[in-house]
Amino acid sequence: MVPKHATKRRRLPPTERREEILQKAINLFSEHGFESSTREIARQLGITQPLLYRYFPSKEDLIREAYRSVYLERWDVEWDRLLCDRAKPLELRLKTFYGSYTQAIFTRDWMRIYLFSGLKGADINRWYIGLLEERILQRIIKEYRHLAGLSDEGPPEAEELELAWALHSGIFYLGVREHIFSLPPPKDRQRIIANVVDVFHHGIQAYFSKLSAMKPAKLAAQS
Repeated sequence: MVPKHATKRRRLPPTERREEILQKAINLFSEHGFESSTREIARQLGITQPLLYRYFPSKEDLIREAYRSVYLERWDVEWDRLLCDRAKPLELRLKTFYGSYTQAIFTRDWMRIYLFSGLKGADINRWYIGLLEERILQRIIKEYRHLAGLSDEGPPEAEELELAWALHSGIFYLGVREHIFSLPPPKDRQRIIANVVDVFHHGIQAYFSKLSAMKPAKLAAQS
């Protein structure tokens, strides 16, 4: 049975109605995950199933649009330029990037949908992890390889990429702690991020310095 309030809806233009349904679905996904059927989703949104299908022909279409709205629309193209801007110190670039990035993603809907989709094995995680590796993590490693005088051509080694994941995951956990475990956020998040970046910055430079020092020895052995 459709709730009574569903018949008393204010008539909206199709684009506004679609956006309203999408935002309510995002709230639903962030609280309960993706297990509900389209019939149950429609019921919880207070609309009929045919109306839901009019705007989103399948559950997968609705999930894809949630991904676009929550993840892609919050992606700032300035991050791409910032990470590659060698006119600025790399340590400063990382602090500025993670300050802006966490401002965009540390919200209840972003964090909870991301983790729910991971538990379900949904495409959202695979899509986003691919984007994350290509446009953030690989760039970070390439910039540190360049800083160490090593080649930054081609994709990073798996071991190198894990170092970038360690940085990213440590900062990401601040959002998990707040929005998943409901623990209070740090008093000064930007300072915590700066401290984490400082430790990473010095540690990864030591790692690549060793690789750089080994490089002449390898070349000598091959000659």
